[in-house]
Amino acid sequence: MDAAPVITVENLSKRYTLTHEARHDNLRDTLTQGVRGLWSRFRHWRAAARAQDEEFWALRDVAFTVPRGDVLGIIGRNGAGKSTLLKVLSRITEPTTGRITLRGRVASLLEVGTGFHPELSGRENIFLNGAILGMSRAEIRRKFDEIVAFAEIEQFIDTPVKRYSSGMYVRLAFAVAAHLEPEILIIDEVLAVGDAQFQKKCLGKMGEVAHDSGRTVLFVSHNTAALQAICRTGLWLNKGRVMQTGPINECLSAYLASGAEESVFVPVNRNKPHITSVTVDRTALATGRLRISVGFQSPFPLSRPVVGITLFSRYGQPLAGSNGRMLGERWAPPAAAAGVITAEIFPLPLHSDTYRASIFLGDAGQDYDVRHDTAEFDFISGNFYPECPPLQAIGSLDLPWQWTFTPAPPAPEPSS
Repeated sequence: MDAAPVITVENLSKRYTLTHEARHDNLRDTLTQGVRGLWSRFRHWRAAARAQDEEFWALRDVAFTVPRGDVLGIIGRNGAGKSTLLKVLSRITEPTTGRITLRGRVASLLEVGTGFHPELSGRENIFLNGAILGMSRAEIRRKFDEIVAFAEIEQFIDTPVKRYSSGMYVRLAFAVAAHLEPEILIIDEVLAVGDAQFQKKCLGKMGEVAHDSGRTVLFVSHNTAALQAICRTGLWLNKGRVMQTGPINECLSAYLASGAEESVFVPVNRNKPHITSVTVDRTALATGRLRISVGFQSPFPLSRPVVGITLFSRYGQPLAGSNGRMLGERWAPPAAAAGVITAEIFPLPLHSDTYRASIFLGDAGQDYDVRHDTAEFDFISGNFYPECPPLQAIGSLDLPWQWTFTPAPPAPEPSS
């Protein structure tokens, strides 16, 4: 077998130029300028429209190799450069610097409708994609029935794909990419559009493509369970740079333990109590502990500040929830106009997957601020606590919530 890597990336960087228009005038200024003559008005408009350019490096000095038959999971937070990397590898976007060597045909599934002509039918698009990959019509015909059966769209195969739903698009696009035998298969998070059963089917097919036929797969996903199931190695990106490569579980553990992730909120109404920030402690997650801290402010002291948290599966199904009111007299923080309330669950009996949390702020009698799907976190289930096995079925969970309150430090006194 050829020992040369199928993919070699050397010192790859991608720079974008962000343009910001400078705007400094109000209506009165514009009207005043209008009476000062044509030349002066022209110069003023020209200055107002002058753009300021800013460089943004989506990728910086990225280097790695992928051997034949490997399944590489690419992980990182939103904005880390994952999708940009796949677009560069797919030759959709040119790199700014660096070199890429690809040994084999590449099929990419990066977004709904990638590579499809909307006016053509599903049948015609299958043959079009095969031709793009360099396959003969006879080769495509041999795979045709298998593609249609896998995509489960027999009834609509002669319908123009512009009339397909997003789920039908993804089913056909994945079936084409996986069955037309490219040496390299590149897949972004697009599979999240499909239903759960089809996602499971796709994961099985990706494993089959790599392990049985020796083809190479690059897979971007936030689904830690899927990454663990099919990927051998991982590549962790952060702000466009490679943080770690190696066995997938080691990369996932390092990624999840990379510190806290905070969301900061601008209040809709400063005249009522509001949530200012939500922080998920990723370091704690790596040890099987969920710790979510919620900062709040209020124009008046809350006699009994309360935070409520509801956990959801990646598909939006509610799993568990708790709040300070449920604790009754056991939850009696002091009156406060600002502070941080932290909820902690230990041990955390969840499967490896992505979860979301909705959060509200209130007091003993009412809610003041509600934030839906305000926090998202990835969790890897491990054998940390054998006495607390992962769930066997999704349902209403009675989790060991613990609540703590930290008052905000007093504001500094104004200097005299």
